[in-house]
Amino acid sequence: MHDKKTKTVQKNIFYRWLTAFGRYLILMGRTFSVPERFRMFWKQYVKEMAQLGVNSIGIVLLISFFIGAVICIQMKLNIESPWMPRWVAGYTTREIMLLEFSSSIMCLILAGKVGSNIASEIGTMRVTQQIDALDIMGVNSASYLILPKIMGMVTIMPFLVIFSSVMGIVGAYGTAYIGHIMPPDDLTAGLQHDFQSWFVWMSIIKSLFFAFIITSVASYFGYTVEGGSVNVGKASTDAVVSSSALILFSDVFLTQLLS
Repeated sequence: MHDKKTKTVQKNIFYRWLTAFGRYLILMGRTFSVPERFRMFWKQYVKEMAQLGVNSIGIVLLISFFIGAVICIQMKLNIESPWMPRWVAGYTTREIMLLEFSSSIMCLILAGKVGSNIASEIGTMRVTQQIDALDIMGVNSASYLILPKIMGMVTIMPFLVIFSSVMGIVGAYGTAYIGHIMPPDDLTAGLQHDFQSWFVWMSIIKSLFFAFIITSVASYFGYTVEGGSVNVGKASTDAVVSSSALILFSDVFLTQLLS
């Protein structure tokens, strides 16, 4: 009896996930259609790019500076050995910032900031029947509301990744010049050692996929919300959790594919 109940619960969860995935694909199909008025789309595109991307530059720079400093300190204190070259701390700091932090970890942070913002905005429009009004007027509400957000975030994300990497290195130099953790020349030698430009491109390519995940998943949860304001808050939370899980899941495959 217990096994039957367990199987029933598992089937219900599977069907619920399958239904949600199908609704997500249908919504994306409606989203990626030719805009009815290109001038209106361009105006929304620039607005979303500024609201979602440009307004996130501050938190990206702040977090990247301190993370770069902390990584450099940790590498220097924990790897320091007479048998290790003195530039190893700078080398490992560069690799960590380029390969994982500036793309994956930074996108996880932006999933909380940008994802919750998108889900709350679209969810509020849904419960206040503004989306229904757009549909009644014959406007493709999915394309009008979601496409500019996706395109704006995908466009600005590579710049955020580059800013994050540069600011992380600045933070590492801060520990060298201000904290005197290690000589700046040793840090410079480590940063320049065996540099591969492909790692920069790999970080940017991964961030494009993550930007799409953040905006599309958050838009889906906001667009399909039902009920009142309480459900908007729940949809916002679900959007952040789901997009974070998908970012980590896809990071494994993208890293394996691009390495």
